[in-house]
Formats: sequence, structure tokens, C-alpha cells
Amino acid sequence: MHDIFIKAIHERRKIIVTFFSNEDGHTLKRTCAPFDYGPSNRSKDKSPRYHMFDYTSDSGSHVLSILPGQLKEVTLMEENFDPLDLVSWTPKWHIQRDWGNVS
Repeated sequence: MHDIFIKAIHERRKIIVTFFSNEDGHTLKRTCAPFDYGPSNRSKDKSPRYHMFDYTSDSGSHVLSILPGQLKEVTLMEENFDPLDLVSWTPKWHIQRDWGNVS
């Protein structure tokens, strides 16, 4: 699953992520754009996690961060995404990539 996530970053492809949501208490499936894999800047727990943009979020932030133990499945979609549409900050990625101005 990790390799699929990294491939999706490099190919700018959307993914379908199936994961256990601690907040909801059950498994969820979301359509996402992969952002990065590494420690969270927002969490006290600095364990590496998968960071992505959740297109299907119903409220609040669209940033979804999942610990590896929560991840059940990652499916690579044929549909691409444009990072310039999603990234509005100056990123400090852990995974190197060629995303133009937001690399």
C-alpha cells in the first residue's frame, strides 16, 4: 500500500483510501489526493503518517492524516489531480516530487 501511495504522489493520481477511523469507530472509504508521508506538524504524536486531501470530507478541514496501522487499502485511480488547485501554502514535503511551484 505504501508503494501505491508514493506512486500516486509522483504520478499526481487520485486514490481511494479505506481506513479505520478512530473518530467514527468504523472503517471509512474516501477519495483523496495524496500529499505526503511523514510526521504530522499538527499532532503531538510525531509518528509518520499518510497525509492527503479528502475530496469527500463532509465538513471542516479536507486534510486527512492516517497512521499506517489505520490504513486498510489504497487503490490507485486513473483520474489525475492538479496540486496547484489544492496546495495554498509553502510546503516542506518529506517525499521528494516534481510538482512545479509546490514541490
